[in-house]
Amino acid sequence: MNRLEEMREQVTAYHKQHPEVFQMFEEFTFQMIRRGYKNYSVNAIFERIRWEKDAGGDGESQFKIGNNYRAFYARRFMKKHSQHDGFFRTRKQTSEGREATYMPEMTPLQLVKA
Repeated sequence: MNRLEEMREQVTAYHKQHPEVFQMFEEFTFQMIRRGYKNYSVNAIFERIRWEKDAGGDGESQFKIGNNYRAFYARRFMKKHSQHDGFFRTRKQTSEGREATYMPEMTPLQLVKA
């Protein structure tokens, strides 16, 4: 297994546990498309998701989503909505040429304790 396959498995598992994140991703992306943007930042969309998810929080725990997932969510959106292919600028994923780390993703509780 290479690093790309490993990350793909991680983001797929995350997506199954948190389908609302992709729904928010689509909603916020379509808002920017309706405003007339031809391209936009996947980073900005992710930070808005974090903001929205944390807004109803308790001030101590924090919503977690890995930065490694950004490219996968951008590609998922453009594949699902092919008329918007190219809305997010993507690069070749170089992780395909790297070995898998075999490090488990940390849960939010593990991150808080770290």
